Amino acid sequence: METVKKKRNPIAIVFLAILGIFGGLQLFSKPLEGKPVTGKIEAPKEVISILENSCFNCHSNQQNLSWYDKLAPVSWAVNKDIKRAREVLNFSEWEKLSPAEHQGKMYAILNMMQSGKMPLHEYTLLHPSAKITEKDIETIKKYTLSLSSVSPSAPKKSEMPAATSSSTSIPASTKLPVSPNGVQYTPDFKNWKVISMSTLFDNSIRVIYGNDIAVKAVETENFHPWPDGSIVVKSVWKQEELPDGEIRPGKFINAQFMVKDSRQYKDTEGWGFAKFSGDDLHPTGNTASFAKESCIACHRQLAEKTGYLFDVPMKVNTQRLIQNLQKK
Repeated sequence: METVKKKRNPIAIVFLAILGIFGGLQLFSKPLEGKPVTGKIEAPKEVISILENSCFNCHSNQQNLSWYDKLAPVSWAVNKDIKRAREVLNFSEWEKLSPAEHQGKMYAILNMMQSGKMPLHEYTLLHPSAKITEKDIETIKKYTLSLSSVSPSAPKKSEMPAATSSSTSIPASTKLPVSPNGVQYTPDFKNWKVISMSTLFDNSIRVIYGNDIAVKAVETENFHPWPDGSIVVKSVWKQEELPDGEIRPGKFINAQFMVKDSRQYKDTEGWGFAKFSGDDLHPTGNTASFAKESCIACHRQLAEKTGYLFDVPMKVNTQRLIQNLQKK
């Protein structure tokens, strides 16, 4: 008698093939590099609880990954994201940062949460418990403001008019300070054109100046990318309220510089960042890489459409506006 050949199920063959490929991928899945916890953030319990739940899996050395995060090819993307996140902010190495940097990092965290950029949407799809609520944002906001001793309520009234100079002044004989990445402070920005203004939840007043190249880029809407040589300076003061209710700039906080040089600052989208704070205009950062580790992360996430700059005004075509009014 002839033997009857059994038909092979094509679905089973495909399934076994996929299973074999998937199993083979696991041989190339390396575990995430373990790092020690050298210093933890000190904050109220409710703040730490939010950060641990929504941030620590990527921004610390204390990963609590799900089983599917450890399987290739998902693990490849997860490990890459964690490494990049640690470079920007690592809560397990908090002691390496100065108090001023602690404050700056918390402001960045708050901005990311308020804008809905963090935690990442693709992360919360697989980890819904990491989602941020409005109550969480208010908790982080309250703590962030406490770091600079700013009350979230109305600004304090001052019996004396506040200073209105564009920035703090330094003696002519004093050498102008330089940021670790080579950006030098210059008081000349006080004579540049104001291209925008803003306020922030910390009750500050911010005036943004641009040099001639930056101003032309704004007027012609040619800022994606911004031309090399553009310099933008944001000068920041605390708000002071006079007895009659008028708000004026009070104590100088800092001057934030952005210098466009696409060759020198390749790692930060062509921008050299610098911040000069206090009456002595001391620069932020210990090494030239400080902007790569902090500044550009926010600017990439929140300001990509405007060439990585915040508070860029919309262009108003004055001539076209006049012509339209004359037609009416």
